Amino acid sequence: MLLYATIDGMPQHDRARRWLSEQFASPWQVGLPWHSLLGFVRLASDRRILPLGPSVDEAWQAVRAWQSAPNAWTPLPTERHATVLNEMFSTMKIATREVMDVHLAALAVEHGLTLCSADTGFGRYRNLRWFNPLE
Repeated sequence: MLLYATIDGMPQHDRARRWLSEQFASPWQVGLPWHSLLGFVRLASDRRILPLGPSVDEAWQAVRAWQSAPNAWTPLPTERHATVLNEMFSTMKIATREVMDVHLAALAVEHGLTLCSADTGFGRYRNLRWFNPLE
């Protein structure tokens, strides 16, 4: 969602930008895991992926702006993280490209959060509340 909301020209950019702005204006906490934030910086600033994307510094400034929102917080792994990860790895067939998604799903499960992503692959995780704001 961070890429869609930030990069003009991305599919459904306006809708994603509005949705993200609404979240930061809401009374609810907005969880921004480090994995998502650093993934945003990496992907947004990679000229092979987004030739007209922001520089690393510009992408990092976007991250800092999001983190400065009064309702933003960074969910960290709890003492249950390894247990939740183990359950997911042992009960699901995880492809290499999905390994970091398992980490995000585990964070959401252990904190009782709803994971918001346009990635429909999150729909297959048991015990994960997932919402696609672009649908």
